[in-house]
Amino acid sequence: MNTKYIKMKLILWISLVAVTGVGSVASTYEHKLTENLIEIQQSGGYQIGDAVGNFSLKNVDGRMISLSDFNSSKGIIVVFTSNHCPFAKAYEDRIIALNNKYSSQGFPVIAINPSDPGTHVDDSFDKMKERASSKGYNYPYLADESQATAKAFGAARTPQVYVLSKSNGKFTVRYMGMLDDNPQDPAGASKFYVDEAVSNLISGKPVVTMSTKPIGCAIKWKN
Repeated sequence: MNTKYIKMKLILWISLVAVTGVGSVASTYEHKLTENLIEIQQSGGYQIGDAVGNFSLKNVDGRMISLSDFNSSKGIIVVFTSNHCPFAKAYEDRIIALNNKYSSQGFPVIAINPSDPGTHVDDSFDKMKERASSKGYNYPYLADESQATAKAFGAARTPQVYVLSKSNGKFTVRYMGMLDDNPQDPAGASKFYVDEAVSNLISGKPVVTMSTKPIGCAIKWKN
């Protein structure tokens, strides 16, 4: 058995016993273990410096959108998100603001919903279209129905961001993780990871913080 998995089981069991007591820990333990194990299994995707393979997904307007459609861009802000997740909703206006700020500078947003609509009906394609229309999305909102794109990236949560830069004809991962350091309150954020990464790339500077741990809803994977 994977040693990382065994270690995680032991740490999780001890911490849950300390908080809840032995009598009530079992069901909580199994739920958390399953969620975290899935995240470990899905974390083997692209790493910093990796070139991203092309993908083609259906946009809410019915068109198929590919990464290769953005070959004239300097980079891409790829956001894995969903309709149902409260964390994704809390970041929605900030994602719109990022696109408003950086799309004209060559770094547009591409939002991708990999969540299984069989788990949350709010993540159905029809609900995606409704959400994009009501919020006035001015960027693609793509349905990852097979979840293959999310798995290729190694996405585990919504929202989870990958900042890509274009070099030598390829899109390369330069940052991955959170948008900023305050999922609940935009006014309380003090570290703006995506904004700083994109700003540095546009200015020809290195990305200082290249990776953070995303906070959000676990992606619901199909069986």
